[in-house]
Amino acid sequence: MKKEVVKVPMKDTLDDKGRRLVPLSRAIKANGFVFVSGIPPHDPQTGQVVRGDIATQTRRVLDNLKLTLEAAGSSLDRVVKTTVFCTNVAYFSDVNEIYREYFPQDPPTRTFVTVGSWPHKFDIEIEAIALAGDS
Repeated sequence: MKKEVVKVPMKDTLDDKGRRLVPLSRAIKANGFVFVSGIPPHDPQTGQVVRGDIATQTRRVLDNLKLTLEAAGSSLDRVVKTTVFCTNVAYFSDVNEIYREYFPQDPPTRTFVTVGSWPHKFDIEIEAIALAGDS
């Protein structure tokens, strides 16, 4: 099984030594799948956290997921599993409303997990597994 790191056209948030703040790959292609790391609501042009309500953050995360999958040669309609991490279960309905716009038919399997917080000020992060474009 070959592992391929996907190059995603997103600006990284770097530490004072010029290293990515978190040592991870945004996405990996392997064995006919694309594995996407948890995606927070970062602006792909600046790398900065997008501020706003949960709907604004959810849209940004799902747009970033779409961008990441396309960089891997896949797409949202090829997603088979997502995990939504959110700071408040009270956001469940609001997240679902936006999520439904991105997965209108035959949505992927999904788990919704509440978390305490992250080292940056945002409320949602989504990871995904999708079929690779050549599968």
